[in-house]
Amino acid sequence: MKLRALRRAVALAFVLAICALDFLRLRLLGPLSLERRALWLQASSRKTLRSLGIHIRMHGYPPARGLVVSNHLSYLDILIISSVMPCFFVSKSEIGRWPYFGAAARACGTIFLVRTSRASAEKVAVEMASRFALPIPVLLFPEGTSTNGSKVLRFHSRLIQPAVTASAPITAAALRYVIQDGVEEHQLCWFGDAAFLPHLWKTLGTSGFSAEIRFGLPQVYLDRRTATRETHAEVVAMRVEGARHSEQRNH
Repeated sequence: MKLRALRRAVALAFVLAICALDFLRLRLLGPLSLERRALWLQASSRKTLRSLGIHIRMHGYPPARGLVVSNHLSYLDILIISSVMPCFFVSKSEIGRWPYFGAAARACGTIFLVRTSRASAEKVAVEMASRFALPIPVLLFPEGTSTNGSKVLRFHSRLIQPAVTASAPITAAALRYVIQDGVEEHQLCWFGDAAFLPHLWKTLGTSGFSAEIRFGLPQVYLDRRTATRETHAEVVAMRVEGARHSEQRNH
């Protein structure tokens, strides 16, 4: 495990450097549109996941526009989701101050939210509304935090409202981590007060790590309470369906 982790750590460092150089090359070609930034993140995420040894299984079809709401298990979700579709993330402002990853988040057009600020939420809502006009969806984690996967926390509806107001389609997405050798999902979730580097080291040393993402069908909702309730129920149902299929494959 230690040798695998060390080998992947070297590969990860190399890939992150390549991704940074790719972005600089794009900048030299002229101003970067939001669409090109999202496509850069998609290409970078695919390279990064390969270096981590994480395989992706997708069910359903990623939407081309609107809002996508998903459960949240760790920082890995950003790589997993953006690897299967270009998108813009809504993220807590603290991530913008992370070494390397904060700069990468800013580079790919992330919309940052100061969670304790009503003014920030209003500003984010306006920015989300402007992005709905683009042929690339906005990704929101409405639980507001990452979890251990034991349940999907209730969805906060405030940032679902901009999609309802704009009559933009809303798509539910459900993430699951599937690990070989009986390792439970929560072992690779990053939540609570878990430190980043020890978790990353554990991930680098894990073999047979797959991520499963399921997409529902886009829906236009007339009010945010209905949108919040129904997308939450859909995410829960898709996670249950994924777990059931995994059990069938293992028997």
